[in-house]
Amino acid sequence: MTDTRHSLPRVTKAVVPAAGLGTRFLPATKATPKEMLPIVDKPAIQYVVEEAVDAGLNDVLMVTGRSKRSIEDHFDRAYELEEALRAKDDTERLRSVRESSELAQVHYVRQGEPRGLGHAVLCADAHVAGEPFAVLLGDDLIGASEGLLKRMIDVQAERGGSVVALMEVEPEQVSLYGCAAIEPTDDPDVVHVTDLVEKPPRESAPSRWAIIGRYVCAPEVFGVLRDTPPGRGGEIQLTDALRELARRKPDEGGPVHGVLFRGQRYDTGNKVDYLRTVVEFACARPDLAAEFVPWLREFAAAQDPGGLPG
Repeated sequence: MTDTRHSLPRVTKAVVPAAGLGTRFLPATKATPKEMLPIVDKPAIQYVVEEAVDAGLNDVLMVTGRSKRSIEDHFDRAYELEEALRAKDDTERLRSVRESSELAQVHYVRQGEPRGLGHAVLCADAHVAGEPFAVLLGDDLIGASEGLLKRMIDVQAERGGSVVALMEVEPEQVSLYGCAAIEPTDDPDVVHVTDLVEKPPRESAPSRWAIIGRYVCAPEVFGVLRDTPPGRGGEIQLTDALRELARRKPDEGGPVHGVLFRGQRYDTGNKVDYLRTVVEFACARPDLAAEFVPWLREFAAAQDPGGLPG
């Protein structure tokens, strides 16, 4: 293995882009940020922040936009509500209300206009201050026990450059993702990324290994993003900037590696997958499963005589 170790500090900061308009969930997202839609009784974005904290990242920057104030409110203290719960001696709900405000040091910056993921990441430049950093997208929830982000941080510390999370998708899905051309390394779950293509046609995709919503980026990505013209959809694409870094030497911000992820990922980016996620999370909850799962089986059987397995 080529030694690409460098003097940059270990990753301590996470950037969570949350400025999108959430048009696929209208009219619910007309007044409620998509990131605040609940997975049972907790907003999706809280699971993302918990994942960052579990990986040792206690400094979280939210890149928000107009009409996203409720995200800030959620990670702030709610004194009136806390006092009301305390007066009722409702310790369990009081604990759950306080939990989000005590998770991490959460900071905010606004993306003035929706110009793509790359532009959202560029808004974090001043906060990151020349350090490698993680980017977590709120559409993808990763199973709590998977340890994907921690593994990516370890790979970045060992090999330098940037690291992306890659998951193999079906051929008909490659056009929905950024896809990577890859070469093996001496670690079975780590590959060298030689090229990246944003949402390629199925017939020209470099592989079926698609980038899912976790990145660890070298700080050189900001300089590249500033020079990256709008790409697919007229937006500044993070994939395009990482493609440039993949061609660079270690002292220029390269290379780019990928961690091959075969664990549990929950996609909340569209209505059907969002509903599947809510059902799966509910079935995994000990306080809900005993009542919910039997009802779900009965409901499914009534719709389909085959019912649900088990």
